[in-house]
Amino acid sequence: MERAQRKLDHINIALKTGQQRKSGFEDVSFVHQSLPGISLDNVDITAEIGGLTLSSPIFINAMTGGGGLETEKINRELAIAARETGMAMAVGSQMGAIKDPSQEASYKVVRQENPNGILIGNLGGEATVEQAKRASDMIEADAFQIHINAIQELTMPEGDRDFAGILSRIEEINKNLGVPLIIKEVGFGMSKETVEQLHSVGVSIIDVGGFGGTNFARIENERRSKILGYFNEWGIPTAASIVEAVNVSPALSVVGSGGIQNPLEIAKSLALGASGIGIAGHFLKVHKESGLEQLIREINYIHDDFKIIMTALGAINISELRKAKVVISGDTYHWLTQRGIDCTSYAK
Repeated sequence: MERAQRKLDHINIALKTGQQRKSGFEDVSFVHQSLPGISLDNVDITAEIGGLTLSSPIFINAMTGGGGLETEKINRELAIAARETGMAMAVGSQMGAIKDPSQEASYKVVRQENPNGILIGNLGGEATVEQAKRASDMIEADAFQIHINAIQELTMPEGDRDFAGILSRIEEINKNLGVPLIIKEVGFGMSKETVEQLHSVGVSIIDVGGFGGTNFARIENERRSKILGYFNEWGIPTAASIVEAVNVSPALSVVGSGGIQNPLEIAKSLALGASGIGIAGHFLKVHKESGLEQLIREINYIHDDFKIIMTALGAINISELRKAKVVISGDTYHWLTQRGIDCTSYAK
């Protein structure tokens, strides 16, 4: 099957299957502050992620591109939404355009519509330094994602089966690309062991891409004749994965993503230690069902409500929010405890 058609299939199946809503945030509760002591008017949501200064910790995470005019239209309107709301934006994998230059327009459109915005390029773990540089130049990227997606590839009928050498390729890209590098999972989460490996080769920004949102194993199984059903429930829930990642090193910037949809989950992710939040599936659904103007309104609503939650917690900026006290219970508590992480530190 042509790569462009596969990209369109991914979008359509993602919208049909929806999000799992099993990210683990129901196990995270804020400790109420009766005397927050700050004014909503003074709340500042400026964020720092691995050397990038962003007007919001929330950004539009990688979704699509390389699927012809339809994905070009989606990326155009996502770029307009990012421009109008001051958010950063990542594009989907650019390998389609690396292999077929006729697909470049579906990516270049984001810089055309958002000439002064923060844009993030994207390739998979098979990419070479030269390919990463081409993809970065294609959109004049301010940062770059390398996505790692072994479970999706193994479930994909025409996917990769060889994952040897990925870590060394990541190390070379990180040394030679010239913009901040983000290593991103695509819905299966990252363990502390994986994050330690990445950190050991110089990676400083991790996007955990946790389980609980768009399920790429389920999407690929929709395209298979023989279903690999055991992968449909495979992965580390987003809340647990954020905690695993942030406990590796204070030098890391961790991005929380994977089924995050609302301001409360955003705030909980940051309180667990994330520096930024990537949202993809929720924004795609709003855009496809209600259009660009409603997407812009939705992003503005999220920002407004997020500031209200920060006010309730007495967190005047993102640094203070990351210190907010939370109690971790349920399956997330049991997971983290068995993994040797002390959850009580978050409550104290």
